[in-house]
Amino acid sequence: METVLEDEEYNYREVILPKLIPIVPEPGLERETGERRRGRDIVIAVDHGPNSKHAFDWAVIHLVRLADTIHLVHAVSSVRNEIVYEISQGLMEKLAVEAFEVAMVRTTARIIEGDAGKVICKEAERLKPAAVVMGTRGRSLIQSVLQGSVSEYCFHNCKSAPVIIVPGKGSSGMVLAVSQDSCSR
Repeated sequence: METVLEDEEYNYREVILPKLIPIVPEPGLERETGERRRGRDIVIAVDHGPNSKHAFDWAVIHLVRLADTIHLVHAVSSVRNEIVYEISQGLMEKLAVEAFEVAMVRTTARIIEGDAGKVICKEAERLKPAAVVMGTRGRSLIQSVLQGSVSEYCFHNCKSAPVIIVPGKGSSGMVLAVSQDSCSR
């Protein structure tokens, strides 16, 4: 697996999603701000695991608003591997349709080659989103330090606000952390 260096370009493939264009009605309240009508960019890091799906579901239900755009990011070892690309494309198409059905939001998707933590932070720097949402396995601090953790890496290195969703015992889960210092950057 190639890692992405800070000043190096990285390989990626855009995912062509079904044309789902949300119809955004005129705001009903005069108090709504222009930002609400314009929408925000929200990056959601996805993979094929249940914790990633849980984080996606949490973001669509609790964070995303009508005019927002979701940017799905999936890190893989090689974007040239057609089998990996097709499976990842299928996952992203399914998530895009679900996001449209639940929250009526636009979705873009990108499959990126390289180390997951680094490419997620690189995409966040490129897009400058309101939040970077990702799941975690819920390991202890010692386990994540010894074995490595994508969410831990992003928590310390993303310049946008990382939102880490820990799978909870109930269906709602819980938010582990939102980096305060990344909000002030």
